[in-house]
Amino acid sequence: HVQLVESGGGSVQAGGSQRLSCEAARYHCVNCCMGWFHSAPGKEREGVAVVERGGPGTWYADSVKGRFTITQDNNKNMVWLQMNDLKPEDTGMYYCATRTYSCSSRPWGSRTEYKDWGQGTQVTVS
Repeated sequence: HVQLVESGGGSVQAGGSQRLSCEAARYHCVNCCMGWFHSAPGKEREGVAVVERGGPGTWYADSVKGRFTITQDNNKNMVWLQMNDLKPEDTGMYYCATRTYSCSSRPWGSRTEYKDWGQGTQVTVS
């Protein structure tokens, strides 16, 4: 079991920015997939953005392309999600997730493909 420690989130006005951080405590890997899922009120948890740890690949949901950026420091086991131009529909819980295989080998946006999850952090856009 991988411990994922999240930070960031909070309340922001529409058009504002937030930055989320996730540390995969003591879990170093290369070519494994790690990123963020969003759970809006009353909706299923959906993939937002993921990154191939140790590699250049990133994947984004269409709804956040051009607004969100995922970055990593694999030596520190850290992944960040920079969220700009936030909209009310971005409101919800954001969960960090990781898996042992690459983002490209299996559907990256399906929550069932991830075994390890963080506790989640709330983002509220008004």
